[in-house]
Amino acid sequence: MMWTKLIWPIELLLTTFELCLLPLLMVLAQNVGKAGALSKPVQKEEPVKISLKDCLACSGCITSAETVMLEKQSLDEFLSNLEKGRTVIVSISPQSRASLAVHYGLSSLQVFRKLTTLFKSLGVKAIFDTSCSRDLTLIESCNEFMVRYKQSQGTSSGESKPPLPMISSACPGWICYAEKTLGSYILPYISSVKSPQQTIGTVVKNYICQKLSVRPEDVYHVTVMPCYDKKLEAAREDFVFQVDTDSEKIMEVDSVLTTGEVLDLMQLKAVDFKSMEESNLFANIDEEGHLYGVHGSSVGYPATIYRHVAKVLLDLEVKGPIEFKTIRNSDFQEVSLEVNDKSVLKFALCYGFRNLQNVVRKLKMGKCDYHFLEIMACPSGCLNGGGQIKPQPGQSGKELIQLLETAYVENVVVADPFNNPIIKGLYSEWLEQPGSEKAKKYLHTEYHPVVKSITSQLQN
Repeated sequence: MMWTKLIWPIELLLTTFELCLLPLLMVLAQNVGKAGALSKPVQKEEPVKISLKDCLACSGCITSAETVMLEKQSLDEFLSNLEKGRTVIVSISPQSRASLAVHYGLSSLQVFRKLTTLFKSLGVKAIFDTSCSRDLTLIESCNEFMVRYKQSQGTSSGESKPPLPMISSACPGWICYAEKTLGSYILPYISSVKSPQQTIGTVVKNYICQKLSVRPEDVYHVTVMPCYDKKLEAAREDFVFQVDTDSEKIMEVDSVLTTGEVLDLMQLKAVDFKSMEESNLFANIDEEGHLYGVHGSSVGYPATIYRHVAKVLLDLEVKGPIEFKTIRNSDFQEVSLEVNDKSVLKFALCYGFRNLQNVVRKLKMGKCDYHFLEIMACPSGCLNGGGQIKPQPGQSGKELIQLLETAYVENVVVADPFNNPIIKGLYSEWLEQPGSEKAKKYLHTEYHPVVKSITSQLQN
């Protein structure tokens, strides 16, 4: 009976996980229930709100060190660095642009041009597009997958980790869950390629700064993302580096603003965004002003790798859009390439924790027959990230996702990432070639199992 009296409008600062929240919800429920049983009836019940300060330190969500880092990733901190006159660079995700486009009834390209005007008016020195860094991660992912695939076919050697299935690493929610909950058995399957956010971070701090003759420690790099977990990703020790032994530690991404926080910024500055002038763009666009990139806020990884591997390794040209077959629900789909009635490539996309846990269970039992898995913590993928602008009154989540998907692909040149001239320039001038030692140094990382805290063990 006590449960029926509870109202649970939960405002989360992060995209958290069902399993990690469960013990916290149980404790809160018990406390509220006991208070209600001992005290007089309350006429109006207050909503229960959960913040980072309510963490049970179970190692299933975030650590105290991560909480401290998050305090530096706020709108106030962004504005403070602008007021200090620091060299601020902003990188904007296409998912965030799509969210703002739907909210204001504009095209994604118009939003990008207006955001450029907005940030420059505040003192930002340069604005970049993470669609470009996503192309870079796709190329490195293609190369890594081919190495693993050759090993699985007995045509390559020297790799100690399980070759397949290779699992995408772009979703920080999934990575956090894998490191803190699944243990070391799952981590070798995860791609070592950094996410587009961290890729643009390393490009800015290690390449752009050098081109501009600016010290990396003097640049404050901010990304605009659809997900709160991107703040945790930016704070990882793996993405902090030193130019030399005597220099201070430098973060690839100093701060992350969600799409909703950018909307807050506009309201704070009383900006009439729809009427704002549109600035010219100088990054990641073709001669006609269209953005380079691939279709799909998600599925970009399996579709691109699938097409590339079929062409390079199997000498098969996959023409037209790749049709993914829905298996259990729209958040679990697969595609298979058959040669002589034998499946030679089998890829799947898996979104949301219910589907995720089913795949993990199969992996643990050795019954997963996929070659590549794109895993995302959020249902419907990144467009449905926790940091996106919420549906309008009377608008369903499904309707919003459909509008976001349409806005995402507007003004985008559907191109092979290998043909992006900006990416070609990065390899020729800096990274040499996909999978090179330089590429591994700057564009790849490692993941580590997180040992549960003593507090957690005592609670258990």
